[in-house]
Amino acid sequence: MRRHYRQPAPDDKSPAFHELIEPLIFLIQDRRVMLDADLARLYGVTTKALNQAVKRNSDRFPEDFAFKLTLQQAASLRSPGSEARRQAVDADLQITNRSQSVTGSQKHRNPHFLSWVFTEHGALMAANVLRSERAVQMSVFVIRAFVRIREQISADSAILRRLAEIDENLLRHDSALRDLYQKLLPLLQPPPAPPKRSIGFHA
Repeated sequence: MRRHYRQPAPDDKSPAFHELIEPLIFLIQDRRVMLDADLARLYGVTTKALNQAVKRNSDRFPEDFAFKLTLQQAASLRSPGSEARRQAVDADLQITNRSQSVTGSQKHRNPHFLSWVFTEHGALMAANVLRSERAVQMSVFVIRAFVRIREQISADSAILRRLAEIDENLLRHDSALRDLYQKLLPLLQPPPAPPKRSIGFHA
């Protein structure tokens, strides 16, 4: 049965379209990745179809392109907060096909089945092996989402470095001012009172 998706057509006139995808990108093993189920929904296929395509082209997916989650990592991505975030993204992107959502949802997957995750390059390669117009179109926005997050992290790092430099300069000036104060302090003290002359006969 043919599945229909009521989703806005991705084009360059939707500058914020890729921003809606950002909540689906997670940090795993110090790498930004997307879950196979989330990527499949965006590309308009089932999770099974996506993973089968990857399996048929395993030579195109080295570990820095795609890898399987551990049980602990998979459990963290099945948290209520993560599932709520996916539902919000689905609503924003108008992914309304119920059978696809159930097939791709982490909530309905066998907890013993280890999911695949895809890095930025893996997501692009997945679109190539699926060979569908929708996957190719959506991959543009997926990559833009990865790039946007990377640019934000880079900008935040630059700001933090600048703040550290300012803090260091303030500490250096504070130390110099403290030394100057210690040197000036004796000069700021009032002169000692002259000794009083005692009254009476002194032998």
